Amino acid sequence: MALNIVSEIDGRVPVRNVLMSVSDKTGLDTFAGGLVAACPDVKILSTGGTYTFLQKTLGDALCARHLVSVSGYTGQPEMQGGLVKTLDFKIYLGLLSETYNAAHQTDLARTQAVAIDMAVVNLYPFAQAVAAPGATPESARTNIDIGGPCMVRASAKNYLRVASVTDPADYAALLDELRANSGSLGLGTRLALMKKAFAHTAAYDTAIAAFFAPVTPDSVNGIYTIR
Repeated sequence: MALNIVSEIDGRVPVRNVLMSVSDKTGLDTFAGGLVAACPDVKILSTGGTYTFLQKTLGDALCARHLVSVSGYTGQPEMQGGLVKTLDFKIYLGLLSETYNAAHQTDLARTQAVAIDMAVVNLYPFAQAVAAPGATPESARTNIDIGGPCMVRASAKNYLRVASVTDPADYAALLDELRANSGSLGLGTRLALMKKAFAHTAAYDTAIAAFFAPVTPDSVNGIYTIR
């Protein structure tokens, strides 16, 4: 199969559809409120605790206009325990589709999907979980994020069109740029966010590998009933 080589992109991309799924909700209330003000027609796709948080902070009127549950969008309920929420074709089609690729646009229309212009995602707090007293391989394992890194990597890979937002410290500058540019973000911003996103996932995977490096089958005896 031939690689998808892109030759045409937009310098500025209007933010119309945003995916939000975060563990660290620092500043999210201010960011979400500023986002709907700067991008009056924006739709926010969200999951689980983030969706509930946004329901409370945005209020009924703004939620009715701007907030959509991922399960409602995809037509698939979450897996028990939230193990699968965003790993869905419509989500990744929205993150990876290219504006000037006719086949991608046909796929979006065929599935009634939308191009996602921004992913606001940060990951399960693995480092904090394993630093807690009494941390075990099982408490570490259950704090390994799967969907989060996938969304971060997909949105960062497609920085040609998508803003991959992983750090709450960037919220204020992003709102400033959106307000000053009719709700759009520039290529320079998207590229800077991409670099930060891949550094974020690299550090996350390194922490997981470091924790499990000394773990042996003997060290998990007593944690599990092995059948």
